[in-house]
Amino acid sequence: MQKIWFITGASRGLGVEIAKAALRAGDRVVATGRRREAVIEALGTDSEQLLNLALDVTDAGQTRAAVQAAVSRCGKIDVLVNNAGYGHLGFFEENGAEDAQAQFATNLFGVFNVTWAALPSMRSARQGHIFNISSIAGLLGAELGSLYSASKFALEGYSESLAKEVAPFGLHVTIVEPGPFRTDFLTPESIRFGAHPVADYDQRRTLLQAAFQQRNGQQPGDPAKLAQAMVDLANEAQPPMRFIAGSYAVDAADTKLAGMQVELDRWRQLSLSTDGDYGR
Repeated sequence: MQKIWFITGASRGLGVEIAKAALRAGDRVVATGRRREAVIEALGTDSEQLLNLALDVTDAGQTRAAVQAAVSRCGKIDVLVNNAGYGHLGFFEENGAEDAQAQFATNLFGVFNVTWAALPSMRSARQGHIFNISSIAGLLGAELGSLYSASKFALEGYSESLAKEVAPFGLHVTIVEPGPFRTDFLTPESIRFGAHPVADYDQRRTLLQAAFQQRNGQQPGDPAKLAQAMVDLANEAQPPMRFIAGSYAVDAADTKLAGMQVELDRWRQLSLSTDGDYGR
């Protein structure tokens, strides 16, 4: 059965690949991005199968208008992909409140805006699938990633709760956790760095930024394959709540989970000892 996809951040990177995969599957796609011209350049002009819309997810009014246009044109939204986002990197102390606010405005509150707009229609239809694009950085913190990871950890907690809230209406939520994929994530268009350098971090900052630059264009993940995997998941009757994408992310998740188990076991008795003696 043909599905209706609503995809944010569809002018480049993974968003474009998801749109292309859905179109290849014969589905209809509402592709959105900050600049409609960029979406058209990436995917082509409007057609029976494709609708391109301008959307800045941080603008709640524009978000509601875009969702309304999609429902008016297509009748419903079957698959919502919250993909729009960017990475703000830098040691926490070298960032400011304005950096944190901007990071969360797109990566978290932008997802809220789109989901608030789309959920009433999807809930009424009693079926649908929401993909929230997180990152392995939403499971594992790393140097330079304090703000980015904070936004993705928050997205994951929200997504887990949302999944339980909407399951009775036949809606699924899947958190997608990619590792390094060969997109433009590490280019200046997609990444920002803290602008308040602190001398104590100079050596590590230089080394870590150089490593990011060397990694750009060498990432092992294929975004076209991830996009196709998401189309496959959209057709699963019981899709996963979490989908970890790529060998790097799988290995990192294995390491994180094993470390958590070791730590839990080591401190288990002290943890249990904090229960009160009430009523005993």
